[in-house]
Amino acid sequence: MSESYFFIGVAGVGMSAIAQYLAGRGVDVRGSDRQFGAAEKPKVMDQLEVCGVKCFPQDGSGVVAGLSAVVVSTAIEDTNPDLKRAKELNIPVMHRSEMLAKISKEARTIAVSGTSGKSTVTAMIFHILEYAGLQPSVMTGAGLVNLQQQGKIGNAVSGKGEWLVVEADESDGTLVRYEPEIGLILNVDKDHKEMDELQEIFLKFSHNILSAGHTLIVNDAHPLAKKFSAGREFDFGFENYVGVQGTDFKTVGTHIQFRVRHQSELVRFEIPLPGKHNMENGLAATAVALRAGVSLHTCADALATFPGVFRRHQILGTFNGVTVVDDFAHNPAKISASIRSAQDFTEGRVIAWFQPHGYGPTRFLRKDLVEFIAKTLRAADIGDDRKNDVMFFSEIYYAGGTVTRDISAGDLADDLILKGCESIYIENRDECAKKMVEYAEPGDTILLMGARDPSLDKFAESVKNLLK
Repeated sequence: MSESYFFIGVAGVGMSAIAQYLAGRGVDVRGSDRQFGAAEKPKVMDQLEVCGVKCFPQDGSGVVAGLSAVVVSTAIEDTNPDLKRAKELNIPVMHRSEMLAKISKEARTIAVSGTSGKSTVTAMIFHILEYAGLQPSVMTGAGLVNLQQQGKIGNAVSGKGEWLVVEADESDGTLVRYEPEIGLILNVDKDHKEMDELQEIFLKFSHNILSAGHTLIVNDAHPLAKKFSAGREFDFGFENYVGVQGTDFKTVGTHIQFRVRHQSELVRFEIPLPGKHNMENGLAATAVALRAGVSLHTCADALATFPGVFRRHQILGTFNGVTVVDDFAHNPAKISASIRSAQDFTEGRVIAWFQPHGYGPTRFLRKDLVEFIAKTLRAADIGDDRKNDVMFFSEIYYAGGTVTRDISAGDLADDLILKGCESIYIENRDECAKKMVEYAEPGDTILLMGARDPSLDKFAESVKNLLK
C-alpha cells in the first residue's frame, strides 16, 4: 500500500515544506490548519492544493482510517481535534522532525544547522546546485524570492536530482535525529536555549554525522562553532585559513565582493546582498557545493545571481530617499548583524525597529539583546553632520496561550537609554511607523526586524506606503 500522511498545522512554514516535498514525490498528502475553517479561503490553502496537498478544516474530518501516520509539530496540543481523532483510529503519530529524519535517510541529504543564517544558506546551496544542473530538492523555513514571484509558497521544491537540502532546527532539540550525508554548522549563539544545552545538541549532531562516516562542515570563523571543527578540507573561515578561505571583503552599494581560496584556486565572488555575515553565508554554501562536486567558478557564477530570501535582509526599495529593509532578525547576534549590514550601505542613519516575539524569549534574552544592540548602534561623530542611529521598539508579539506578562519591549528601550543610546518605545506599531517616518531623512535606512508574526511583511508594506 502506498504511503499517506496527514499534517496537522500544514500551513506552517516547516510543515508546509515537508508536505509539498512529499506531494511532489507522489505521496498521498493531506492536512489541516486553523485558518482553513475561515469564511474566506486563505491564499496558502490554494497554494498547497495546487501542489497536490488536500486541505481540510481542523475539526477531525480529514483524518481517516488507513493513514500511514499523522504528522505534528511541537506546537500541537493533545486537545487538537485531528490528533484526538487519530488516536481514536489508532493511527501512528510522528513528530515533524521524525518525518524529516526519515526523508533525509532516503535521499542524499545536506542538513544546514546553526542559530543564525540557516534559511539564507539553505537557499544559497539550493541555488548553486540548481545552477549547476543537479536538479536538487529543498525544504526550508523561508520562501525563496524567485519561487514566490511564481505564486508559490517558495519554501520547498521536489527536484529530480539526488541531492536534498534541508534546514535543520535546533530550537526544539530535534537536530539530534539527523544523520545527513553532509552536515553544516554555521554558528552557535544564545537564542532559544542556554549555551550548555545548545552545545550538547550540536555535539550530538556532529557525532551522528562523523560516526556514520559522513561529512561535517563547520564555520571556523565562529568561536563556538569552531569547537566542532577538526581542520577538515571543507571547513571555512577567513584570512590564513587552510580550508575554504574568504578574503578581501568589501562593500559595493548593497552588494558585497570578496575572494575565495580553495586549494590552488582563488576566485572572485560577488553576492547581491549586504553585510559581512553574507560573506560567511556564501562561504558556507560554497563549501557544501564543493563537497557535492560543483566547481569553485560555478559557485561564484551562481551566487552572483542569487535572488534572495523572503524577509532575510530583504531590501524593499528606496522611497523619497529613505531605504526600507525587512528582516527576520530576532536574537542578539542576528539583530546586531542586520544593523551592521544596513550601516555598510547607509549614508545617513540606521533607524532600526524591533518587535520581540514572546514574553518568555524576551525575558530570557533581555540582557544580551541590550548589550548587542548598544555595541552596534553608532553615535554621531563630533563635527559630522550624521546623527545617532536610533532603535525603536513596539510591544512584544503575543501568539496566544497562558504566559506571564512581566516584561515589556519598553524595558528594552529603557535599558538602552541607560547605556546612552537613542531608543524609543511606542506600544502600537502603526503609531511607531509614523514616528519612524517623521524621523527619517534622505540617506537614512529604516530597518524592520522581527519573527513569528505572520503580518510583519504587511507592516513593512505599510511603512513603504507612508514614505511614498
